[in-house]
Amino acid sequence: MPISRHIPISRRRLSMALAAGALVTATLGLATAAEAPSPPSTDPLLGPRVQLKASWKGTTRPNRAISILMLAGHADSQRMQGSGTSGAAVDLHGAKPMDPRMRDELYWNLKVRDAVVQHGRRRGLNIRAYTPPALTIANGNHPSTNWSVGKKHVGSGGYALEIHFDAYGRDGYGSGLIPAIRRHPSTIDESLAVSFGRYPLMFRGGLGAPKRGIGILEIGKLEGRLETRLRDPKTRQATLDAIARRVTDAILNGLPPAPPMEVSSPPDVDGNAPPEKDPRTSSEDG
Repeated sequence: MPISRHIPISRRRLSMALAAGALVTATLGLATAAEAPSPPSTDPLLGPRVQLKASWKGTTRPNRAISILMLAGHADSQRMQGSGTSGAAVDLHGAKPMDPRMRDELYWNLKVRDAVVQHGRRRGLNIRAYTPPALTIANGNHPSTNWSVGKKHVGSGGYALEIHFDAYGRDGYGSGLIPAIRRHPSTIDESLAVSFGRYPLMFRGGLGAPKRGIGILEIGKLEGRLETRLRDPKTRQATLDAIARRVTDAILNGLPPAPPMEVSSPPDVDGNAPPEKDPRTSSEDG
């Protein structure tokens, strides 16, 4: 409430009132932050998260045994439009490509995809990878492309996720999930979005993979600390494992909990008979 100009008040009382109000405001602010924490805008490993406005929520809960198909983005579009980013190391700093046959993004997409499948299988996920038969397939609707195989997998009740790295510098937005369009976002999508970031449902008017039911996971911009740790042989495997663990953690958190294991009696014990009546232990047998 504003202080009336017609009521005199000492400077000391005014200072005390203002200090009390500031304390209440700060306390309420802390309480609100504790109740609804917002993720940091920059991750220590993955770099900036996408900051675009997105309001979708993933609520459809899949079966725990759902078949998960992992794809490497741009695996069938090399040396053509849509080949993916070369990364800051190659374009800005003159580094050699990791593999001369492909852009660096695809190289790391493949590495992350395989690490996710490996970690996921060890943790009980029904998960596998698909690799197109050629690095360049001009027709995106050819039966052997990522898009076609992923669309078919989703149509049969599975979940498909394509791994990507975003463009460096101002051309990229950062880590986050671009959800599929032709199906309702699931709790797996929601969990990935919480962990990595949330792109708008109709990002860039709808991309080819999401239009076919395939989610796109942008791991991060291919630049800075993330790219350096991937390129350094001393930190490469640990970095891939850290990313793969985060992806599998998110997928598992988006699935229903595993049913409790049933504990059964040993096969040689009749649990319904009192011990003294068991003919194998009765004293009448001498």
